[in-house]
Amino acid sequence: MPLYSKCIEPKENTTQPCVVFLHGLLGSIGDWEKIASAIAKTHPVLLIDLPGHGNNRLINVSESHGFEQTCRLVVEQLESSPYHEFIFVGYSLGGRIAMYLNAYFKLLDNIVLCGLCIEGGNFGLHSAEEKQARLKNDIAWAERFEQQPIADVLNDWYQQKVFSSLNPEQRQVLVVKRSDNLGKSIGMMLRSTSLAKQPHLLEALHRSTIPILYICGEADNKFQHLAEQSQLTYHIIAQAGHNAHVEQPERFTHVLNTFLQQWK
Repeated sequence: MPLYSKCIEPKENTTQPCVVFLHGLLGSIGDWEKIASAIAKTHPVLLIDLPGHGNNRLINVSESHGFEQTCRLVVEQLESSPYHEFIFVGYSLGGRIAMYLNAYFKLLDNIVLCGLCIEGGNFGLHSAEEKQARLKNDIAWAERFEQQPIADVLNDWYQQKVFSSLNPEQRQVLVVKRSDNLGKSIGMMLRSTSLAKQPHLLEALHRSTIPILYICGEADNKFQHLAEQSQLTYHIIAQAGHNAHVEQPERFTHVLNTFLQQWK
């Protein structure tokens, strides 16, 4: 079953690469629509709901091959589009999927990956101990999403340290917004695409010859540290936390547009 996606074409014909937006866990293509509309003035845009999310909430991937299956489904959407050159913009889980595609998934001859913009995406864990602890944590959250009322779980989810920049009102807005997810589908994706199951992808990014930009919010201490240590080109969004493109959409759009100018 193909993934649901939405294509936005510029009013004027263009030869620019298509910009593909991949959302994070609990998100959907709706998270990107404001930014995507601005980008679509100069570039074709493809918005994709990941498995278990949005209009694809009933599409599952296996617990043992979640990354590979998700990437294959994304590539199928690229193949069915009228474009053959693509730039990925991925947030958190979407960023990890984009990096995985760049490193491990063989794209077909008629598909060219031209660039990567990663927002708050984790490159991967090094030690077996880190992976074991992360898998245990992700499974515990997955069980809660699968078994408990989703609003209750989300109230605790947004108390995690990575979301510490959010104020109570912002947390409540996210809880309401994300409560339309299916708990079982979110649990499935937590198990299938756990960071514990992801290879470390930074070396592959260093080997890559395409332009790469890493973005994070200035209040997102964990990912700002990862960006600083990564040796990648990075940009820090002022007055934003982990979810910079939602907290500061205008600033994020400006940074992304600047990155995309090299294809004009």
